[in-house]
Amino acid sequence: MAEPVIEQRLAAILAADVAGYTRLMADDDAATLAALDAARAIFRNQVESERGRIVDTAGDSVLAVFATASGAVRAALGAQQALANADAGVSEKRRMRFRIGINLGEVIEKPDGSVYGAGVNVAARLESLAEPGAVMISEDAYRQVRRNRDLIFVDAGEHQLKNVDEPVHAYSVAHAASPAPALIPAPVTKPSIAVLPFVNMSGDPAQEYFTDGLSEDVITDLSKLSGLFVTARNSSFTYKGRAVNVGTVCRELGVRYVLEGSVRKAGGQVRITAQLIDSTTGGHVWAERYDRLLDDIFAVQDDVTRSIVAALKVSLTPQEHSSLAQRGTSNLDAYDAFMRGREWTMTWTRAGHEKARPWIERAIALDPKFAAPVAYLAMIVGIAWVNRWGEDWQDSFGLSHELASKAVALDPLSPHAHYALGTFYLWKRELENSIAEQAQAIALDPNFALGHTMMGMALHYAGDSARALAFLETALALDPVSGDVVLHQMGLCHFMLEDYAAAESVLHKRISQNPSTDSSRVVLAATYGCLGRGEEARAVWQELMAINPNYSFAERRKALPYRNPDDLERIAEGLREAGIEG
Repeated sequence: MAEPVIEQRLAAILAADVAGYTRLMADDDAATLAALDAARAIFRNQVESERGRIVDTAGDSVLAVFATASGAVRAALGAQQALANADAGVSEKRRMRFRIGINLGEVIEKPDGSVYGAGVNVAARLESLAEPGAVMISEDAYRQVRRNRDLIFVDAGEHQLKNVDEPVHAYSVAHAASPAPALIPAPVTKPSIAVLPFVNMSGDPAQEYFTDGLSEDVITDLSKLSGLFVTARNSSFTYKGRAVNVGTVCRELGVRYVLEGSVRKAGGQVRITAQLIDSTTGGHVWAERYDRLLDDIFAVQDDVTRSIVAALKVSLTPQEHSSLAQRGTSNLDAYDAFMRGREWTMTWTRAGHEKARPWIERAIALDPKFAAPVAYLAMIVGIAWVNRWGEDWQDSFGLSHELASKAVALDPLSPHAHYALGTFYLWKRELENSIAEQAQAIALDPNFALGHTMMGMALHYAGDSARALAFLETALALDPVSGDVVLHQMGLCHFMLEDYAAAESVLHKRISQNPSTDSSRVVLAATYGCLGRGEEARAVWQELMAINPNYSFAERRKALPYRNPDDLERIAEGLREAGIEG
């Protein structure tokens, strides 16, 4: 008698189970089983519509296989949407929410149709990482679907999964029109690093921009690596010009490693020294000196980054390997002009941006295909519109869209380009598009503090303050020194979630960092009003009017891009509770 044929093949595997199933069964087993049957019918419809096949439904789980990763992802997202619709009238306590994991890998299929193998195991482990109601995919699956513009991805980093030999890189995925997938906190084992501004040893203060530019480029390169936690430039540059203790820096920034170095530039020659220090031992993990021609500057930057990656034993994805080799331009004059302009841009002041703009425009003129300066110019003109800077500020809105769209077209892998375009969409009140662009920025640069901040803002204005807080908290961890705007947004989120104690605490921190803020005092006064502390609310309002006698909440509310006007009405109601007519 012939042996049964066992087939080994490549497949996309979907694994799902119910979050909190034991609690649901203990609460009402009959209702839970009925709901589970209905949920399985939804899964079957979605799986079969994508030409997949359900192979197991043991316990509260669903296991399905597909010929393509895109089919598995469409089925998963369709099932989650259908399940959410079915639960619309169900109390939060009784909602049946599935976690879903998807992997592309080899499976072994028996004659009875059952499948097993490493590919199935990875999908099941990814499912356990997903938030309830969310979908988590492996990098192998991500590579097949990442160019789909209808989807947004959030990098969840590498995870050592149970019974899986090598770490698996994971991504949350959602429809662009849906709320962004929940951010998975970086694993505690992820190496954390701050790059201090390199010291200018040239004896020429005019070369400061070049030294700072090299430091920022190293930060940018490292920031794009999902296996690292990298402090943002704004925080690490607060130590510029100061004699610092590495241990103190690491405690203040919440990192283990510090990269420090120096640059000496003379004519066409450059000498760069760099050393990576482990704060737990105080010793050098790696150190090197480079004496090169200025023409080799890109190669030196690549060398520094790759040496740090090797020293910290960070695994790179194929995309990360290729991204390290991309500089956006081979024109050194364009690169030099961009570095000069970027330095002024990072002041985030009107005067600084007026100095930045000619340099940024010169970089574009020297290399029109260089995406980075186009993205920065989009940010400059966008900020001019938001702040009403310049006589032609009204023209800046359309120009920011044009420039940001051009930057994305020039380099779809530029996080700053997606950030600039997402910021435009925020103020245009196209919140779904804003969320989608910021999700792309974060996927390309998991340590992009500005991207996390803007994602939090977009989600808040879209009415999802709970999810917004996750992104804002990540932004604050990445950029702890420059958390001014982030703290205000966190205060707003806590207020909308009616966690008034948390709102009060965060808003006080923001006011202590920025004593001249009027916007945070508005929310704090409304918070006190909701707490029945009218006298304190009125005292805060008096402070606000002393700072900005012309402030009008009625006028301000016209500019804020809330999807639901009732959200703003809650602030007005808190003010009225305190007897304040803003």
